[in-house]
Amino acid sequence: MSNRLGLAVSDLVKVTVDLTAAAPSSRNFGATLILGDSEVIDTAEFMRDYSTLDEVGLDFTSSAPEYKAAAIFFSQRPQNNLLYIGRWARTASHGVLRGAELTPSQQALSNFTGITAGALRISTDGVQHDLTGLNFSGAANLNGVAAILQTALAVAVAGSTVVWNANEERFIIKSPTTGTASAVSFSTAPPSGTDVGPLLGLNAAAGGPTPVPGIAAQSFLQGIVSAMDRSSDWYAVAVAASVMPSVSDYIAAAGAIEGAGTSRFFAITTQDQNVLDSTVTNDIMSQLKALGYGRSFPQYSSSSPYAAISSWARQSTVNYDANNTVITLMYKDEPGVVAENLSESQAATLKAKNGNVFVNYQNGKAILQWGTMANGDYVDERVGGDWLQNRITNDVWTLLASNPTKVPQTDAGMNMIANIINKAMDAAVNNGFVAPGIWNGPPIGQLVTGDFLRVGYYTFVPPINTQSQSDRAARKSVPIQVAAKQAGAVHTADVLVTVNR
Repeated sequence: MSNRLGLAVSDLVKVTVDLTAAAPSSRNFGATLILGDSEVIDTAEFMRDYSTLDEVGLDFTSSAPEYKAAAIFFSQRPQNNLLYIGRWARTASHGVLRGAELTPSQQALSNFTGITAGALRISTDGVQHDLTGLNFSGAANLNGVAAILQTALAVAVAGSTVVWNANEERFIIKSPTTGTASAVSFSTAPPSGTDVGPLLGLNAAAGGPTPVPGIAAQSFLQGIVSAMDRSSDWYAVAVAASVMPSVSDYIAAAGAIEGAGTSRFFAITTQDQNVLDSTVTNDIMSQLKALGYGRSFPQYSSSSPYAAISSWARQSTVNYDANNTVITLMYKDEPGVVAENLSESQAATLKAKNGNVFVNYQNGKAILQWGTMANGDYVDERVGGDWLQNRITNDVWTLLASNPTKVPQTDAGMNMIANIINKAMDAAVNNGFVAPGIWNGPPIGQLVTGDFLRVGYYTFVPPINTQSQSDRAARKSVPIQVAAKQAGAVHTADVLVTVNR
């Protein structure tokens, strides 16, 4: 009897399933980074993400600048559930050894109390130390284990620290020195005694310990540039440090953010009363305005060094994929920030300097005004423009990359690209960033100044036969132009009432 199963069906019917490449993910235009100088997060890890203030409280004390700024951020309504806190090495950092994360079974106290003659070989700042006679039998908990180890290490290296971080579930050893020569190495096997390095998760074979060398002190500009280089996950940044940057520091960092290839948003709070004085021109608001910076948002607050974080926290909740969600910051509330009592002259000075403030009005209400960037652009215009640029970029990329054959260099191919762009523009109309209106810009294609944009935008695709030979040889598309009308927002109103007897 034959064991053959018969001829393969694929000889006659051949089916191949190709999965298209995944589309690039859109940026999260609500992702916020608070840059601080506390040593909770080391320079290698750089930043952590948090979804609630309670989570921040597990890492930072309530008196830490990062916690206070996070409290402002999470107090805003509606509430954003994504916040990054990053490390700015304002002063030279300590070298540390972050032990491996221990499992619950590895954390069992009985693993440690049975050791009465433990030993550990470890190097700090390049000098090897052998710690012997480690007796953990009397330890009441893992904090006690860390204390016994620190006592032994302090004999060899005064000022060094050993802690058990229950939140991170690891032991951490810190060198007493700072700067580029500061370091703590992996533990290695000691010449005698019971090697406790593996038990503590401090040896290289433990799978997870990380030596983090110290670094030299960073200027604020270096801290901002490092944050931009280290992560593209965040969009907006603010600072919350024990010593806040100077005006010149802020100006330098604002310039770096302005010129960066990736769009960012810089929330700056100033408590300098000179911004209220029309005769002063060297304050931070005046300088940012003079430089024409459109990515810096300056706000004055006499009570809170983090007030601008509240403003941004409100803006950060906009969902650009939903209907009618785009907002203006004008008239918004700032929970956790005390409103200012300003004179008409002071308020006018702030407006003239393109500054923002949370301010009381005579009707008993307090509002944020005016919601502008340092160059006078409105925040919703700046962030909405960044979102639209990212949406169109990703959509066109997806079309070009996921097409199983190609997008032809023909009029039909150009229309394929235009249709993708139009879908992004439709989304901008849907969320309220773009709306029908009169085109007051220069003529584009068949559109002339004064025409009414019925759908809020107009897309012009020139014929492919107008393309230069060099562009065709380089496989470029024709230059596609979009004219769009912003929906804008009403901030003030004039009402004239005539009463006839």
